[in-house]
Amino acid sequence: MKTIQWFPGHMAKARRQVTEKLKFIDVVFELVDARIPVSSRNPMMDEIIMNKPRVLILNKADLADPVMNVQWKNYYEAKGIPTVIMNAHQGEGIKTLTDAAKRATKEKFDKLRAKGVVTPRAIRALILGIPNVGKSTLINRLARKNIAKTGDRPGVTTAQQWVKVGKELELLDTPGILWPKFEDERIGMHLAITGAIKDTILPLQDIGFYTIQWLKENYRTSFFERYGFPDTMEDSLAFMEYLAKKQNFVSQENIDYDRTAEFLLRDIRSGRLGRMTLDVFDQ
Repeated sequence: MKTIQWFPGHMAKARRQVTEKLKFIDVVFELVDARIPVSSRNPMMDEIIMNKPRVLILNKADLADPVMNVQWKNYYEAKGIPTVIMNAHQGEGIKTLTDAAKRATKEKFDKLRAKGVVTPRAIRALILGIPNVGKSTLINRLARKNIAKTGDRPGVTTAQQWVKVGKELELLDTPGILWPKFEDERIGMHLAITGAIKDTILPLQDIGFYTIQWLKENYRTSFFERYGFPDTMEDSLAFMEYLAKKQNFVSQENIDYDRTAEFLLRDIRSGRLGRMTLDVFDQ
């Protein structure tokens, strides 16, 4: 796969705004998709936030493999990064996140108290992540009302906004920031499969065939049971054609491969194929 280069203007602007706001921030909430806890981490994050305390949030954990959720949490915490497993849509992990933010900022607020500040201000947190990892859903859950726009397509959040969460926390939401290019084919594909990048960035058929091969190798049983494939089937093209015919995505014997790929991606993104983690833990 060729290196994909893209850096939309609004993302470049968002990065500049984030850099400007960092001086007002106590802790950074780095939000990633638990299904792709490596692929959805912006490799520019360390450069962007520098030495600010951070908490890594594995969001959409309800769609990810529960065993791997724990493995990835342990992996990042062994690297010194506090990590929270979360399902922001259902509010699972919210209390854990607040506690993690307090621990991450304890040193700073202890210093404020030592200077005579009896009632320190609320913790100021910045939420960062690539598009479509659930930043707005998390903010709405924390604020307990619909403040931020949400959607199942990348790039819904378009502006930065401060949100108060009780007396303990103030949040700054930002648009998703992607890095300029993807050099690793797997990262590009995993971002596409989960919907972190628009379906028009990569050819749908390529995504579909990659997905079939990946499912065969990693979640073969649930893949075969979901669609009723013959046990002896192995060829990726045969899988695609079998699925297309079963869903009636055929016109005058011409198979609509794009529509078939879209169907398969919808099943994965919605969790209809079961809980799956694309970034397989093999550390």
